[in-house]
Amino acid sequence: MVLGLSLPTFTAVHVLISLVGIVSGFIALVGLLRSTITRGWTALFLLTTILTSATGFLFPFTKLLPSHIVGIISLVLLAIAVVALYAQHLRGIWRPAYVITALLSLYLNVFVLVVQLFQKVAPLKAAAPTQSEPPFIAAQGVTLLFFVAVIIFCTLRFRPTPIRIA
Repeated sequence: MVLGLSLPTFTAVHVLISLVGIVSGFIALVGLLRSTITRGWTALFLLTTILTSATGFLFPFTKLLPSHIVGIISLVLLAIAVVALYAQHLRGIWRPAYVITALLSLYLNVFVLVVQLFQKVAPLKAAAPTQSEPPFIAAQGVTLLFFVAVIIFCTLRFRPTPIRIA
């Protein structure tokens, strides 16, 4: 039992929150590409991504796992993104700080999604049972390259004037 839920139910809720975070994160990303902050989608992205990382620590564990390290990094990045957006209103250095930390948080969620897909989807698991095979490395490589390009592009181009919250 976790928070009064059976482990399978809690896992389903955690996965649902993660998927909402990823979808809303991509919608918020489109806003960044247009130099706008989509208020509702951005808030939903930040909230669900924080909840994804936080609920990950509620699963039973006996030692620190790589997923915990990813969760800690994500929470630090999200704290910076929230301060940059809501407390500093993207002024000065906080604009690129927001873009970089928000998109790195989205990347980490997608990175974990790819890991989970290769663990849970039978054809993917068969193609990369140890997650060190070329299909897994290629999937993670494409994901990384996509996010590096998007982060660089958005950091250079995101200039809301004044901060437009759509």
